[in-house]
Amino acid sequence: MATIEVGGTAFGYDEAGEGPAVVLLHAALGDRRMWDAQFTELAATHRVIRYDRRGFGETRGEAGEHAHYEDLLALLDARGIEQAALVGASMGGACALDAALAAPERITRLALLGSGLTGQPWPDRMQADIARMTAELFPDGRLARYETREAEIDPADVRAMAEANIRYLVAGPSRDVSVLPPEMVKQVREMCEQVYHHDWTTPQWTERIPDTRHRLAEITTPALVAIGKADAPGLVELSTHLAKSLPQAQLVELDDTGHLPSMEHPEKVNELLQKFLSRPQTHELGGHPVA
Repeated sequence: MATIEVGGTAFGYDEAGEGPAVVLLHAALGDRRMWDAQFTELAATHRVIRYDRRGFGETRGEAGEHAHYEDLLALLDARGIEQAALVGASMGGACALDAALAAPERITRLALLGSGLTGQPWPDRMQADIARMTAELFPDGRLARYETREAEIDPADVRAMAEANIRYLVAGPSRDVSVLPPEMVKQVREMCEQVYHHDWTTPQWTERIPDTRHRLAEITTPALVAIGKADAPGLVELSTHLAKSLPQAQLVELDDTGHLPSMEHPEKVNELLQKFLSRPQTHELGGHPVA
């Protein structure tokens, strides 16, 4: 895998294809490898970039204050790309929304898969689920010591956090992990373990949080909002909110799908993205379910 230096930081990075630019922004559960199927598919018709955000995959976190959307825009500058469509999963979707608000003239389309939203608190029941899950895994407060770099990492804890995320998000709280393709689970486990190892060992840094959640109505970029029906309820609710709040958004609900549809149902997601990215730029979208 290659790297590209942006602003003094080396980002894990891949680029392929020719045509309109598309950037793939990974979820916080993994890294750019989650886009393997889409990277290959879209490169046949587009100039496709995928990279590891700061603190993920091959990109280290660095002390200081940073913003993921600023890294994204700087990467576009480094590659001489004036405009691009953004495809973001989970917190990659949040980064895409932040960039669309910061530089609307540069973002042509937004495809948001199980998207997060910067600064948006999760619903009480989702926070309770996560609190219960972490309390069961770390009853002695070990997690807090990991997060502040005060304890040596036990690899068993890294694995346990990865498995908990696979159960609750990747499969979804209403499904068993056995419904997921085994190779997908293996790859997600590997990526997620790396995420937590990074989180608990690399230098701590502060993310600048833009006020995107209160300004969604200003984002007039055509948007596709896709959500797996088996995803965590808080994320399903958030996607509905995004589809209603973004002026040109279309909501697609995916049956029997959890938090990472690009990996669980790659052919279905490839078809959705190709159709969305090939629409005429003037196409008007309506904020209502279509599937």
